[in-house]
Amino acid sequence: MKRLFTPAFLFAVLLLSLGELGAHLFFAKDISGRFEYGYNPDAGFDVRTDGTVHLFRAGGRRFHRQTFPRQRPPGTFRVFVIGDSVPRGPSFKGAYPYLLGEELERHHIRAESVNMALPGYGARRCQVVLRKALEFEPSLIILHVNDSNKYEDEREYRRSLEFKSWHPRNWPMKVFIFRRLYEAKMEKVFWRLLPEQIRLKFAVNDPDAQLAANPDPKEVQARVRLAQETTAENVALAREHHVPLLIITQCRLMPGGPRSYHFETHGLDALDRSLAGDGVAWLSMKSVFSRLPDPRPYFADTGHMKEPGHLLMAKAIVHKILQDEQQLGLAALIRQAKNGGG
Repeated sequence: MKRLFTPAFLFAVLLLSLGELGAHLFFAKDISGRFEYGYNPDAGFDVRTDGTVHLFRAGGRRFHRQTFPRQRPPGTFRVFVIGDSVPRGPSFKGAYPYLLGEELERHHIRAESVNMALPGYGARRCQVVLRKALEFEPSLIILHVNDSNKYEDEREYRRSLEFKSWHPRNWPMKVFIFRRLYEAKMEKVFWRLLPEQIRLKFAVNDPDAQLAANPDPKEVQARVRLAQETTAENVALAREHHVPLLIITQCRLMPGGPRSYHFETHGLDALDRSLAGDGVAWLSMKSVFSRLPDPRPYFADTGHMKEPGHLLMAKAIVHKILQDEQQLGLAALIRQAKNGGG
């Protein structure tokens, strides 16, 4: 009878144990919430004893690294931007959340502008981030509403539930290394064996490919309906916490039409126009870019902007904030920020 616990077997178990122990000892913060795939509210938020909040990559959240005080400093206009890869931008300083802070400073408004946008995040996971952001005393939350990434949200939610129970069959997936191997197999090995059309249909963090592969009107309606329902919940949530909200609706620059391009919003503009009111304002990306003679140089693809597009959005947002400061209830906060807290 062969020995079960051979030296090679015991050595492999030892290596796995050391790897797992090392991951939890030296990378505990990085893997915190890792297997909740963005549905852990605290993932990526490091609230320290010195009163600062550090954003970092963890738990399926690829935040730009940023630091801000937990409590809003007096006389500071604090803005949090929540959304997907569009507001996250081509780089940290090339995205409109960062440029927005600079534009506010040019208007002599002492400002903090924090980019909490995350690639691949749809309406549901953006709401999880919004709930956490409300803990940090924002003066204004900017919610960038898109109807893409519905598939990513659903896939990651299924993953978060998949191995949650402690049934013996799930024990291997409680091990960090095994779970990462499982994910890698699904996304890097098995993924490449699928036909291109299927890969496009379920592309990870690629809204344009996903949308191109899902022209079915029923699928579009489902995405938009989810975005509508979740945005309405977010408006109610912001009002409950007495935090002003600026909704920005995504548009796409599509080929075709009299000028060889046209803008597509899938009806999101009509939704968010209906939600505007006390404490809530709305700005359409389409209204910003349709004023240009030719907006195509401002876009990297149908939805993502180049840095000049982000700068144009930052200027439009500042104009909107100042134009609607009474509706948003921001007049006093902006006046204090202009006076430096005096």
